[in-house]
Amino acid sequence: MIKGFREFLLKNNVLALAVAVIVGGAVGKVVSSLAADIIMPIISIALPHGDWRSAKWVISTTTGPDGKEAVNALNYGTFFGNVVDFLIIAFIVYMITRALLKEPPPVPSKNCPRCKETVAVDATRCKFCTADI
Repeated sequence: MIKGFREFLLKNNVLALAVAVIVGGAVGKVVSSLAADIIMPIISIALPHGDWRSAKWVISTTTGPDGKEAVNALNYGTFFGNVVDFLIIAFIVYMITRALLKEPPPVPSKNCPRCKETVAVDATRCKFCTADI
């Protein structure tokens, strides 16, 4: 039973997936902290109101049975704050991914003189029109 479980883990790359999830969670925390603790304070300086995340549109106000005031409001500041956080995090993840995953150089190729299709440089016959190259 343990041998079958080990083969399952190795055959289906379950361990690699588990490591990717754990590392992804750690990177997510770092990127969220970068957005919340470093980038957002800089953005908040440029905005006219420092605490724009608490902005809301009050629809109605009522007094509850306990005597406390209950406010029914749309918290658009929280929504826009989350949208800005998402955009910042998505941009940072894009930049990290672009830096780590380099695009491979294009495979060298040439064009067939007869049909103008792209074939490998070392090809002696075109795979499309079967003409000698």
